[in-house]
Amino acid sequence: MVYQDDWVVAFRDIQPAAPTHILIVPRQHITDLRAAEVNQPQLWAAIIHAAQQLADEECLADGFRVVCNTGAAAGQSVFHLHLHLLGGRRFTALC
Repeated sequence: MVYQDDWVVAFRDIQPAAPTHILIVPRQHITDLRAAEVNQPQLWAAIIHAAQQLADEECLADGFRVVCNTGAAAGQSVFHLHLHLLGGRRFTALC
């Protein structure tokens, strides 16, 4: 565990895709981004705060990526909402 508060927990991915690869997971079960409620501002604020704090702690001032795979076709393999914080290397543009 590298971060936790009342809303989220965060830990390192066991199969990292970058030198820094941390999963940020809400404590509340939410299947995926489609099932998330927009009327939960405290949860979304906690997720963003965790990503910002972890990026600072991991010295990712040069840049980082936050990814949320939604659905099997997008690569989601664990059906509990989670965000990937990736950094420590150069990334290519997605679009």
